[in-house]
Amino acid sequence: MSLRPTLDFLLYDWLDAESLSQRERFSDHSRETFDAVLDTCERIAREKYAPANRIVDTQEPHFDGEKVVLPQATHDAHKAFVESGMMSAAQDYDIGGMQLPYTLQAAANSFFAMASVSIGSNMLTSGNANLLMVHGTEMQKEVFAKNEFSGRWAGTMCLSEPQAGSSLSDVATRAVPDGDGYQGDPLGPRFRLTGNKMWISAGDHELTENIVHIVLAKIPDANGKLVPGTRGISLFIVPKWLVNVENPQPGPLPQAGEGEAGSVKVTLGSRNDVALAGLNHKLGWRGTTNTLLNFGEGKYPVGGKAGAVGYLVGEPGKGLHCMFHMMNEARIGVGTAATMLGMAGYHASLDYAKTRPQGRLVKKAEQPGTAVAKDSASPQVRIIEHADVRRMLLAQKAYCEGALALELYCARLVDEQKTGNAQAADDARLLLEVLTPIAKSWPSEWCLEANSLAIQVHGGYGYTRDFPVEQYWRDNRLNMIHEGTHGIQAADLLGRKVLMEKGRGLQLLGGRIAETIGHAAKVPALAAHARALDAAWQRIVNATQAAWSTGDPADALANAVPYMQAFGHTVLAWIWLDVARRALEIDADKARAVTAGKIGATDYFFHYELPKIGAWLNVVESRDPTCTALPEDAF
Repeated sequence: MSLRPTLDFLLYDWLDAESLSQRERFSDHSRETFDAVLDTCERIAREKYAPANRIVDTQEPHFDGEKVVLPQATHDAHKAFVESGMMSAAQDYDIGGMQLPYTLQAAANSFFAMASVSIGSNMLTSGNANLLMVHGTEMQKEVFAKNEFSGRWAGTMCLSEPQAGSSLSDVATRAVPDGDGYQGDPLGPRFRLTGNKMWISAGDHELTENIVHIVLAKIPDANGKLVPGTRGISLFIVPKWLVNVENPQPGPLPQAGEGEAGSVKVTLGSRNDVALAGLNHKLGWRGTTNTLLNFGEGKYPVGGKAGAVGYLVGEPGKGLHCMFHMMNEARIGVGTAATMLGMAGYHASLDYAKTRPQGRLVKKAEQPGTAVAKDSASPQVRIIEHADVRRMLLAQKAYCEGALALELYCARLVDEQKTGNAQAADDARLLLEVLTPIAKSWPSEWCLEANSLAIQVHGGYGYTRDFPVEQYWRDNRLNMIHEGTHGIQAADLLGRKVLMEKGRGLQLLGGRIAETIGHAAKVPALAAHARALDAAWQRIVNATQAAWSTGDPADALANAVPYMQAFGHTVLAWIWLDVARRALEIDADKARAVTAGKIGATDYFFHYELPKIGAWLNVVESRDPTCTALPEDAF
């Protein structure tokens, strides 16, 4: 089964991605160039990523005392990805990009995530470089960002610490000025960092010649004390290998393996004082190293003294503000990864269900109320003919294809934010703020459920390593945790995003939903769904108001997760209704199987999933205290 027909429908028939070529930034492109990019990425994913998926799971990264060792398949896949140009596909021509719409880049990258999600560190590298393009100095862009976009160097995001996972206000890594002339370094104000960072994906490897760590740390005050809370956090570039620069003039992006960024000559210097303290051994997603890094412990002294050399990005104390640029991009990337893992399981279980014979269908009862009977002499049927297997397949389809549509919708908003008129761009910005927690967390929960259903469809075989679905589940279980756990995203949605700018983001989303409802209400096959969505959205609005009716954040946020679950289900119902509306516009008679599939998934979501929001919103509206009121010793 191919992903391509689903992508083509969502991109061209639903999101009208082809019309983006009419905008000045994308004017060199057309449906032909878009398709060529999709063709290339689909081929690389099929030839380099998919065959290595089991290899990278069984041949885990290990440290040989000097370096981290990854299987050759990882090196080959990473090389093919870099050579495709996809690392910088959405970037400007003058830094080596293709100026592709981000919508197309996101769609193309979905092939890699589905084929083998844990190969490489491309998401973090591009996010790291994008952050520097917004907040870095011109020299930081030239030296670090451009070398990352070329694939010559890789990037990481170093936030968490052993004693402070998601609680970034408790970050204890210190950054002190490196000598009297620290402000005059051409790469930015130079500091020495000491501290430990935990859970750093791709924190050490040999895929690239250098690794650019983006590190959160605090600059001590005049008394040598760290400023409490997040307002004292600053952001630093800490390369694994120090770099030497000459002729600091801007220029084009180098090709992978070259030694210059523009006309800025860049060579590697000595090893920076960043040491691998250990590798974390994970349930899944094993192809990407996950590390504990020690900064400034003195294992690799620079200039004869301990302390990792780092360069300040942006203003002191504004590090978290800068980092959110990368974190939000990573959150949508995590949602896409979760979606494609779910999709991989769905495709595998669908293929299995179509070929696995087992059991027989029940005979029609001779009289109502009589016992169910089967004809044991009849041949076995394929399991896709059993009602419960069809239920599980349809649930997977509804979760995964719906989630993919949501992620591509968000990508389309990114393009609107960059190239739309002032009002459209601002609306896209605010809609992205509201939708980002959903885009990260909804697929992380429900596409994981899809993976669980894929195992169930396989029966006992699904619970063995002889079939791929158990690995998909293990890989996907990470996505509810990293880049902000389910609970953190829920608190962000109810505690901040729906309240932003006096609730304007919520109103904007409501306007988009109302527009879909208006169109769908005129279609007989969708009219009942339109009414159900309208009622669901009104319930969301009312629940938002009820949650905050006391003005006490503790009351409101006690049930933030049920709120997000209901909000997410309502958003996905809207997505499916709009997809179904468009499918019927193109094929009113449902002559095509793809149209029937989309209507069936929409029907499933409205009949089986949307009704769940009532139970979730009951506790939100009543500000139910069950979870917060129970005494600790009663657990």
